Amino acid sequence: MNKTVADADQAIRDIGDGAVLMLGGFGLCGIPENSISALVKKGVKELTCISNNAGVDDFGLGRLLHARQIKKMISSYVGENEEFERQLLNAELEVELIPQGTLATRLQMAAMGIPAFFTPAGYGTEVAAGKETRVFDGKPHLMEYALHADFALVKAWKGDRYGNLVFRKTTRNFSTSMAKAGKITIAEVEQLVEPGDIDPDQVHVAGIYVHRIFLGSQYEKRIERKTVRMVK
Repeated sequence: MNKTVADADQAIRDIGDGAVLMLGGFGLCGIPENSISALVKKGVKELTCISNNAGVDDFGLGRLLHARQIKKMISSYVGENEEFERQLLNAELEVELIPQGTLATRLQMAAMGIPAFFTPAGYGTEVAAGKETRVFDGKPHLMEYALHADFALVKAWKGDRYGNLVFRKTTRNFSTSMAKAGKITIAEVEQLVEPGDIDPDQVHVAGIYVHRIFLGSQYEKRIERKTVRMVK
């Protein structure tokens, strides 16, 4: 089945106000830049965004935050975004902070159809408020629920018209689980190839999980915090 669409605007055509979105990538690495730009242009509001981070002030999810399009962020790391901090401290943004390992596992559980699991992470902290606890081998654990979303937006290095995806290095973080956990998964790719051009052993996400795929363009691939050293 050919799952290609013309562009990002066509791919996100039915994302409306109040939607719950998963957005792949790690920091600014491997984020769905074209899909985010299309969401900014479309102007959808009241979004709940599930992502490892909230981008930076003028890039990634930071663009949606500046446009006041996000109602709630579900993340594990948000330290690079001053606008996020401002909205949080002024009670303009709902925030659910989740330990990074717990966030990754909640996504994996959704991908596998497992509704909940127990983890020791967060016990004895504010993260534990209101959650069921149970003791295993003498150690207390919290029950965490799988995370689901209306749409999962991911960016892959390569994909074919059937939706099979290949990621490169750090870009696999979160994206592979999110692609399997969304009700509708939208993938943008740097290279769009024909079925059969990808070695089956190299496929990270099978096309059965992907509903729409398009060829992205003009990727900036910014570095979140550039660190250099002097060479003598």
